Amino acid sequence: MQNKMLSLALQGGGSHGAFTWGVLDRLLEDERIDIEAISGASAGAMNAVALAYGYTIGGRDGARQALKDLWESVAVKKPFSMTPDDIYPIEEIAAHAEPNPALKALLKLSRFFSPYQFNPFDINPLRDILQSQIDFERIRKSCPIKLFIATTHVASGTLRLFRTKHVSLDVLLASACLPALHHAIEIDGQAYWDGGFTANPPLFPLLHQCTARDMMVIFLHAMPRTGVPTSVDEIHTRLTEIGFSASVSTELQAIALACREARRSWFGFGRLERRLRSLNIHCIESREFMSQLPVLSKLNTYSPFLNTLKLEGRNRAEQWLDQKFDHIGVKSSFNLAQFLH
Repeated sequence: MQNKMLSLALQGGGSHGAFTWGVLDRLLEDERIDIEAISGASAGAMNAVALAYGYTIGGRDGARQALKDLWESVAVKKPFSMTPDDIYPIEEIAAHAEPNPALKALLKLSRFFSPYQFNPFDINPLRDILQSQIDFERIRKSCPIKLFIATTHVASGTLRLFRTKHVSLDVLLASACLPALHHAIEIDGQAYWDGGFTANPPLFPLLHQCTARDMMVIFLHAMPRTGVPTSVDEIHTRLTEIGFSASVSTELQAIALACREARRSWFGFGRLERRLRSLNIHCIESREFMSQLPVLSKLNTYSPFLNTLKLEGRNRAEQWLDQKFDHIGVKSSFNLAQFLH
């Protein structure tokens, strides 16, 4: 039986990207699925490049190992573990989601000083981790998976996508560059910030430059949320989510409108019209779980917290495969019509 082909769009969200790690780990286990392309911003870009590099050198198992190596390098061990398996109980996740006090103090400092002042040498441990684990030249030369890495061009405030043959260490750091904590990343004389500001994640390249009929979006922010936030923390959390989700909501609305018009038309026989008629969109998310997490938990790199997120991602992917795998190649399992209001 022929494998099912997917393109993946990976949302950014700091440490919450460990949820995506879990989803990808489970999808890679399923040999019925092939991956044509991956787009991503910020933590989504990290996951995309790690997967692509691991796949280039070692297939599915190599991809799973590369993702594991990345997240274990990022993780910080606590003095003690909550459980023997080094995983927080789900019911206790919110209580242990905040980052350590030193990092919270740094965030407070960033309200009054720029990273050019409190971090003049632009020290970034992530640079050393990525440099030691990923051979970017190997990706550029022989990666079989198409990559679309989102960055934000500082001068114009617009999206710039870097494709497989242009992926580099600086491109990946730019895609995850939070301007309050790190210096802008310079590439070819131009400054770039976090790609999540302008595309989180980018969808249009998967529509226009891929052949897979099925696009899987892995959400880290609730789409949409229910209820109105009323507390200070709830309002701040929702504003942050809106800021990092507005671009993907706009893209989904545009795709929904385009698909509707393509299916209504009797005379549209162009490549794009045919592509829109056959496009299926799917998503994996954990709305209830993620809604328990405060904004600052995106900076929490404690190992038990990351392992809990990974486990949740694997469980959600397992549920999706059990319930909706047969939708691939046949119909969407994501309600795109909700964006037509």
